[in-house]
Amino acid sequence: MTTLNEVLQEEKKTAKEYVNEVYETVQKRNPNEHEFLQAVKEIFNSLVPVFVNHPKYMDYGILDRIVEPERLITFRVPWVDDLGRVQVNRGFRVQYNSAIGPYKGGLRFHPSVNASIVKFLGFEQIFKNSLTGQPIGGGKGGSDFDPKGKSELEIMRFTQSFMTELSQYIGPDIDVPAGDIGVGSREIGFMFGQYKKIRGSFEAGVLTGKGIEYGGSIARQEATGYGTVYFINEMLKDQDFALKGSTVVVSGSGNVSIYAIEKAIQFGARVVACSDSDGFIYDKNGINLDTVKRLKEVETKRISEYVDVHPDAEYFEDCTGIWSIPCDIALPCATQNEIDEATAKVLVANGVKVVGEGANMPSTLGAITIFQNSNVLFAPAKAANAGGVAVSSLEMAQNSGKTSWSFEEVDGKLQEIMTNIYQNCMQAADEYGVPGNLVAGANIAGFTKVADAMVAQGII
Repeated sequence: MTTLNEVLQEEKKTAKEYVNEVYETVQKRNPNEHEFLQAVKEIFNSLVPVFVNHPKYMDYGILDRIVEPERLITFRVPWVDDLGRVQVNRGFRVQYNSAIGPYKGGLRFHPSVNASIVKFLGFEQIFKNSLTGQPIGGGKGGSDFDPKGKSELEIMRFTQSFMTELSQYIGPDIDVPAGDIGVGSREIGFMFGQYKKIRGSFEAGVLTGKGIEYGGSIARQEATGYGTVYFINEMLKDQDFALKGSTVVVSGSGNVSIYAIEKAIQFGARVVACSDSDGFIYDKNGINLDTVKRLKEVETKRISEYVDVHPDAEYFEDCTGIWSIPCDIALPCATQNEIDEATAKVLVANGVKVVGEGANMPSTLGAITIFQNSNVLFAPAKAANAGGVAVSSLEMAQNSGKTSWSFEEVDGKLQEIMTNIYQNCMQAADEYGVPGNLVAGANIAGFTKVADAMVAQGII
């Protein structure tokens, strides 16, 4: 007679086989898309117990469908540089999943942008957006255009050409892009102006990250960095550890990094290092945030010039070396895969206690395994850096209601969202037998909400 335990083991085997078969299909369909395959594998690793508990997800082919974008748009972006020469870049928009709301995700302008990068970002965005509790689906986009070294007029001409094509596919209830690497309030402004001209109407909700004077949300600039630190602070409340008095290293020096540094300092931490793509600075006395803001936000200079103002600080070429600085808390806030296995081992050897991902997928799968096996508290990106898209959704709500909220109102809502994300991740981890594993908890909590919506809406 077959026992209940044998039945459950068979169901588990079936679920594992299903997940493996879908992943093999993804590999065959997307050869050489390394970043995308990494993102898919990281999520799939957590989902076997979900299919054991909810076999209807297999019946509805949820995994087969969720890995395929609903729409992947590529287009040519011609523009004219300051010397009158015609330049051509590639534009991308992946509209990945709209089960719980309109597509939502940033636009990245960087030479590394290709289909794999956009798909990995869009796939992650599905679950990150789900975790926020806001009614937004997953999307992402961008171009291989490099804003670095371009004049403001060149950037304007490029972004106007980019939006001329993109405008056909977006709208407040369809797809709402925002900024990402290489796309700040200036670029969003140029794109919004072009969209408004093409449409002949003022649709504030079509883009987020806008200037305050034309529909943007207060606290959007701070949101991702603040949100990362709010999430870590919630995580530390469950541990015998605190931000106050901790030594922190933050990679990058863009919006996410600057405001993660700011909030960490407000919580009493000592941030000793940050970086840009050329190198990193180490200031044993603690980073002077005013100097970093002036260099990066006002003067758009390189981080190396920090030591001209603070001679006790040191500058080192090669930004990857930042992770050799001993710290209690590491916040990778620069780019994907900046922490590999070798780097993770260095961090662990130097006594790191917490790693919080402020960037999108900044740790490789091998690095994450090392952190988890070394009992390092690990906050995964799709949970820890969801603050930016959360406040983008709040901007959409303000635009829809034709109103605006104070900094205190938005910041209060952000803190509440990040607290809820942490609690939901912990609850999902407990429910599915991996207590304390925030990677699995985030993947499961983000996935099940979208899966239930897909089941309810039928096979479409």
